Amino acid sequence: MNKQDSDYYDLAHGITRRRFIGTAAGGSAALLTGGLASLLQSTVSAAGFDFIEATIPQLQAAMASGALTSAGLTMGYIKRIQSLNPTLHAVIEVNPNAVAIATALDNERRAGNVRGPLHGIPLLVKDNIATKDNMQTTAGSLAIYGSQVPADAPLIQKLRAAGAIILGKANLGEWANFRDDEAETYPLAVGWSARGGSTNNAYDLSYTSWGSSSGSGAGAAANLCAAAVGTETDGSITGPSAVENIFGLKPTLGLISQDGIVPISHQQDTAGPMARSVTDVAILLGIMQSPQTDYTPLLQRGALNGKRIGRDVRYFVYSYYGSGIPGDELTVAFAENALSVMERLGATVVDTDTGDVYAYAVNPPDEFTALLFEFRAQIADYLATLTRTDMRTLADLIAFNQAHCPQELVYYDQDVFLLAEQFVGYPNDLSYIAARNHATGTARAGIDGAIARDHLDAIVAPHLTNSTGPAVAGYPNFSMPVGIRSSGRPAGMLMYSTAFREAQLIAMAYDLEQALNARQQPQLLGAIQPIPNGGFCTGHQPQGKAHLPHGRFF
Repeated sequence: MNKQDSDYYDLAHGITRRRFIGTAAGGSAALLTGGLASLLQSTVSAAGFDFIEATIPQLQAAMASGALTSAGLTMGYIKRIQSLNPTLHAVIEVNPNAVAIATALDNERRAGNVRGPLHGIPLLVKDNIATKDNMQTTAGSLAIYGSQVPADAPLIQKLRAAGAIILGKANLGEWANFRDDEAETYPLAVGWSARGGSTNNAYDLSYTSWGSSSGSGAGAAANLCAAAVGTETDGSITGPSAVENIFGLKPTLGLISQDGIVPISHQQDTAGPMARSVTDVAILLGIMQSPQTDYTPLLQRGALNGKRIGRDVRYFVYSYYGSGIPGDELTVAFAENALSVMERLGATVVDTDTGDVYAYAVNPPDEFTALLFEFRAQIADYLATLTRTDMRTLADLIAFNQAHCPQELVYYDQDVFLLAEQFVGYPNDLSYIAARNHATGTARAGIDGAIARDHLDAIVAPHLTNSTGPAVAGYPNFSMPVGIRSSGRPAGMLMYSTAFREAQLIAMAYDLEQALNARQQPQLLGAIQPIPNGGFCTGHQPQGKAHLPHGRFF
C-alpha cells in the first residue's frame, strides 16, 4: 500500500464509532491542547484547495479544473470532523466507505461522466433517514441499533444517483424529540441522543442547538460537510438553521418522499436541505424532490422587486413568542432590519396576521393530540419494515428504555411515549379526526387568508417564532440568517407562504442573502453547559444489557 492509499485507508477506517460515540472526554482534551481557535483552523484545505465556506458550485468548479478531487474533499471534511466533533457532537458516525465512493466518483469524472451538480459532494444526513449501507439508522436510539432497513430512503436514492456522497449520519434529538416534553422545555436537551450525546452549538457552546436536526445544523454551520439534510415535524429544520446561522428550507408536505424516514407523523413530517447558502439549498431541494426540479435559474438579483411581504404582527408586535431563551428577543431587531433591506430591494412590506397558533397548538392542543395518534400507529408501521430487531411497537420501545434506563433515560424521560401509547384508534377515532382537521384547517386558513387578504407573496416572522403555522399547514418555511448578535449568537428569520411556493421563496431568499451577507463562520464561543441528570434512574436495576455501539462511555 503506497502512502496515498494508506492515508485514504486511515481516514476511511480509522474513524470508528469509538471516535464518535461518547466523546465528551475527547472534547475536553481538544480544548486543552491549543484552544478552540486552533480547532477551527486545523483543517482548512484539501489538497491545497480551501474548501471552508465553499458552495457546491464552487466545489464543482474546483473539481472540474483539477484543483480538487472528491476524495481529497471527503478526507478534508473527515479531518475536520475528527478535530471538531469531540466538541460539537454533530456527527454520530462517518460512512466507512466514503473515501472509496469518492474515489470511484473521481474516476467517473475523469472518464467524462459527471452525474450533475452533486457529483462528488459529501453530505451529512440526519440519523432518522434510512441508508442501507454500513451505517446505522436509529433516530439516535439504542433500541434499534443493529437493525437493518429494507432500502435507502427514496431521497437517499436520488442523492446517490446524482453523485452525492453520504458522508455520515448527523446527530439529532432522539426520536426527533418526540419522547419526552423535557426535551422541549430544557433547550440544551433538544439535541441529545443516547447514541450521539448532546449536540453543541457551533457559535456559542452554551447556547441551544434547537430542533431535532441539531447535528445537521451544527455540521453544516461548522463546515463538517458541504451541506446537510434534516427533517421537520414542527421546527426541526427551521430552528437549528436559525441558531446555527445557516439556511434551512422545510418544503411543502409531500414534495419530498417520506418513505424511509423514521416517522412522527406523515401528516407533518418532511425532509429538507440545510446549508450555508441559498444556492446549495436550491440544489439539494431540486435533487431530493419529486419531480426533480432545477431551481438554479431563479438565483438572480431583483427577485424582491415588486413583491409584497407580510410582516406577521403577531410575532413582531404583540409579543416575542419564541424560544423563551433570555436574549433571543433581541433577534427581532435583526428581522426588522432584514425587512428594511427588502424594502430597499423594491419590496412592499405590509403588516399581516396569520392567526393565533395557540388556538390549535395549545388551547386546545389539537396538533399534539393528532401527533400522538399518528406516532403510535406510524412508528409501528416503520418498525415492521426492519429486520434484525425485535422492536415492533411503541410498547417495545418503552420497555427497552425502561430496561436500559441508565443509558436511555439519564437526562429526560419518555412521558410522550407513554402518553402516545394511550392514543389508540388512528385513523378512525372521531377525536383524532376532529383534532387533525381543526389543526390543519386552522393553520392553512391563517396563512392562506393572510396571503389573499393582503395580496402577499410571502410572510416573515422572527427567529424561532412561527414554525408551527407552516408545519401544521404543510406549507414551506424558509429559515435564513439575518445577523450575529453582540453575544455571538446568530439571529434568524422565517419566510413562509402557501403550498408549493418553494421557487418563489428561494428566489426572494437569494436576493436578500446577497444584500445582507449575514452568513459568518462559527467561533465556538462560551463553554459547554452540562445537561443535569434527570434522576429518572435512581436505584434502577437494568433488566439486561443493551446492544451498545463499541466504545460508548456512560
